[in-house]
Amino acid sequence: KMSKSKYNVQAPDNLVKDFGADTLRLYEMFLGPLEQFKPWDTKGINGVHNFLRKFWRLVHDGENNFLVSEDKPSKENYKTLHKTIKKVEEEIERYSFNTVVSTFMICINELTEQKCNSREVIADFTVLLSSYAPHIAEEVWQKLGNKNSVTTANFPEFNKSIGPFTERL
Repeated sequence: KMSKSKYNVQAPDNLVKDFGADTLRLYEMFLGPLEQFKPWDTKGINGVHNFLRKFWRLVHDGENNFLVSEDKPSKENYKTLHKTIKKVEEEIERYSFNTVVSTFMICINELTEQKCNSREVIADFTVLLSSYAPHIAEEVWQKLGNKNSVTTANFPEFNKSIGPFTERL
């Protein structure tokens, strides 16, 4: 339990200062289904923060310069992206925001393993991420050369012809 009398209150302002607003938003959604009680414990916030850092490193070089590839994504890159789009659509419809965050993490892990920083894939992923982590998404979106806000971008469409999607994320 969190209470002032137990001196264990976590002020959101301090968490935002330490980790950023996007991390706090993602972490709150990652804790579990909205309708269920969840014990508040910030020990797991580092995992969400590390995910955002991993996404940042995917699109930046060692000197923090924005770097995306103009190469056409591979079939494997498309498969990762489109199974993510499909899963995110399904989970949003069910209000399962915690599993959407998990899906984002899986996607970035796979794209990192594939060494994929294709502009096309990153752009679609950024749109998917934008309602969960709006600040980092907007910054990456602008660095991709877009003039309008990521909030005006169309949600990526799932393409079932990309490949078999029998595996679950």
